[in-house]
Amino acid sequence: MSRRTIAESTGLSVVLLNRQRRRRVARARVRRLLEGAASVLGVSGEVSLVITGDKAVRALNARYRGKDRPTDVLSFPGPGAPHERDLGDIIVSLDTAARNARSQGRTLSAELDVLALHGFLHLLGYDHETDNGEMDRLEARLRRRLLAGQSGRS
Repeated sequence: MSRRTIAESTGLSVVLLNRQRRRRVARARVRRLLEGAASVLGVSGEVSLVITGDKAVRALNARYRGKDRPTDVLSFPGPGAPHERDLGDIIVSLDTAARNARSQGRTLSAELDVLALHGFLHLLGYDHETDNGEMDRLEARLRRRLLAGQSGRS
């Protein structure tokens, strides 16, 4: 397991825990994306991004959402309101992300970008299941702004 903490001028601190060793993770790339999203949204604080596999995500999904299957990304907001110091945790299954990437015609790095951004918005209180498209529109705008021109390579 590797751990990396990054504090940037945006006021966002990203703690990255990579709990899998089968696939390479472009840490600087995903860090820049989260910092960029925080800057655009005027958010500061700390976020933890945990990269793991289907088994761990399935267990969390069953325990906290009552869905006994793996999923691509889970978000667990911090103890306070959004925009406070501890924003929360984003958990990504790289196994599911790899399957998604293949089916969507993206690289694994590009899929990790999409999932990290999606999870980050959930930490801030956005919910695409109940907000009449607000989160989807914001996510699309942030993708255009922050991911435009990226080749999808690690």
